[in-house]
Amino acid sequence: MGRKMQVDRGSNSVGWLREKKTGLFAKKRRYGALLMVVMGAILLSSGLPGCNSPEEEEDKHAIEKLIPDEKALIDSPTTVIDLRNVFDDSDSLKECGENDLVLEVVHNKKPKVVDAAFDEDDRYMLHLVWGKVGKSEITIHASDKDHPDQIVVTMFTAEVWEPNYSQLFLTVVGGLGLFLLGMKNMSEGLQAVAGSGLRRMIAAVTENRLMATGVGTLVTCLIQSSSITTVMVVGFVNSGFMTLSQAVGVIMGANIGTTVTGWILALKIGKYGLPILGAAAFVYLFTRRDRIRFIAMAVMGLGMVFFGLELMKNGFSIVKDLPEFMVWFKSFKADSYGGVLQCAMVGCVVTLVVQSSSATLGITIGLAMTEVIGVPTACALVLGENVGTTITALLASLGATANARRAAYFHAIFNVVGVLWVTAIFTGVYFPFIQWLVPVLAPILPGIELSEGGQAAMIATTHTVFNVTNTLLFLPFGRIIAKLLMRIGHGDKTKEKPHLTALDIRMLETSAIAVEQSRVEILRMAVGCEKMAQWVREIVASDTPDDKLVRKTFHREEVLDTVQDEIVAFMASLLSGNIPHDVTEEARCQLRMADEYESISDYLTSILKSHLKLGEAGLKLPEEDSEKLLKLHDMVVEYLELIHKGYHQRNPEVITKAHSRGEEITLHIKQLRSQFLAKMSEEKVDPNVVVSYSSQLNSYRRVREH
Repeated sequence: MGRKMQVDRGSNSVGWLREKKTGLFAKKRRYGALLMVVMGAILLSSGLPGCNSPEEEEDKHAIEKLIPDEKALIDSPTTVIDLRNVFDDSDSLKECGENDLVLEVVHNKKPKVVDAAFDEDDRYMLHLVWGKVGKSEITIHASDKDHPDQIVVTMFTAEVWEPNYSQLFLTVVGGLGLFLLGMKNMSEGLQAVAGSGLRRMIAAVTENRLMATGVGTLVTCLIQSSSITTVMVVGFVNSGFMTLSQAVGVIMGANIGTTVTGWILALKIGKYGLPILGAAAFVYLFTRRDRIRFIAMAVMGLGMVFFGLELMKNGFSIVKDLPEFMVWFKSFKADSYGGVLQCAMVGCVVTLVVQSSSATLGITIGLAMTEVIGVPTACALVLGENVGTTITALLASLGATANARRAAYFHAIFNVVGVLWVTAIFTGVYFPFIQWLVPVLAPILPGIELSEGGQAAMIATTHTVFNVTNTLLFLPFGRIIAKLLMRIGHGDKTKEKPHLTALDIRMLETSAIAVEQSRVEILRMAVGCEKMAQWVREIVASDTPDDKLVRKTFHREEVLDTVQDEIVAFMASLLSGNIPHDVTEEARCQLRMADEYESISDYLTSILKSHLKLGEAGLKLPEEDSEKLLKLHDMVVEYLELIHKGYHQRNPEVITKAHSRGEEITLHIKQLRSQFLAKMSEEKVDPNVVVSYSSQLNSYRRVREH
């Protein structure tokens, strides 16, 4: 039994070995056959003529880029390309005659995208029949009929595309948003770096028209927005800080300053926008020094501006391949007076809608650089943008004083009159002059982009020449214009009082200007306190109080309470933003001063109440004590005026003088109190008189302290 099992096991083992050996040989045969097929394919492809792939055939011959890439919108008609003279510049076929040239399409990667074939009647005409959306690489061989080995291989790409309107819209809107954010960051960074210098420039505005124009130009260069400068001017005129004549000069300067944006966009750094943005962002995020941070913010804004402009250009590049859009854009041509006016009107309306001449300027340059619109059309659009930007100041003047409205009217008149006379000579004189001027400026401004037709430089030059020329025409008549503007609203006999429209919430974007506007309101509070002190003295010095003057004094105290509330709300919004350290310190100082002046008004009314209460009781202070209080009153008012003058003139040296004057007032109050107490011990004094006198002394002391 055991032996039998052993034999069976042995026989099974032999069978198993035989089976295994047979399977191994079968596998070897299969691998050998596969190897022979592969080797045969390699030998055939390398050795047999006509079996080379197009790619390998191209490797054997020089590939020359003789036919440009073709691109067509889906459902476009057949494109016919004449190749008669295409191969004339080829070194390989230099001596080949036209009749000896043999052309053949040897490879078409995707025939369903485009079908490429030569015309049967004319063998030099290549027909491209467009199909579905996609790209196809087409290879053409050109050879000499007598020398077939002289082959030139040329390749080109044919693309069928369909418009993606959502991508177009999102690209343009995204680029515009990035552009505007960059303008904002650049403006905030420049303002923070300029800091106190910007505020000193505003304070330096005088009746001198050249000085006012220069200030308007410099301020707008830093703020990068003529609209903000003009709104600021309207606010200053409204609060009485600036006269109408000064405002006229600043507004003219603001129009010149806003042209800097065009020159920034004409710089040869467009393709470096993203690297500039990235590098500046790292500096902005990781530096601790305020000044370096805000310089990085300005540079980061510049990078955003150029990157946003590149995105808009990429979006607009699709437009020029869309027939329906191009037909619409081609309807705007600045080739006649009517055409120029039409383009200017379009620029005006677009600026009214987006509320930013910088945004419209960026869109215009993007359209011009992608050749969607011509340069003359773009320049005419820029003229209209100057009119559209005036709406911001007009809106800011609603509800303001007559002078503030007149300043806004001048801004509109300045630009409308300028556009009217420039459009009249645009085609015959103005634009030819710009075409002559740009090449002249090229050596002077080496960083300006003059490639790609120099569209950006042409537009920037048009904008600058318009505003500078218009300013030179208006400048000699500044005072006359101011007088003529004074006639507007002359029939309004109601007395206007400055109010808080100067604290415009839109100014919070420009912290240096916002803190200057609130400073004007602090100065108005100081003037209000001085007037209250004057009225209190008149009431106290008279035998019979003037009821009208009493009501006026109490009303002024309520007004100052409201002024303080609005300043606090404005300052709170300002301090919540990203503002430089010096502006933060100034804002906190103003908050404290607003509180101090409001407290002073409270104590002035307290003095008046004590006096009136004594009169209601049928009593009055002894004449000698009353005279002493009036003398103390005058000392306190002089002290107030000293502080007010020092703050108005930005004179820190007044602090030393104020301390000594304040100590003098405190000592005088102590002396009066001692004298009055000594008098009480010598003679009988009515308790109401004692209370009134002591209360007034305390109030004067608190006024001095505040």
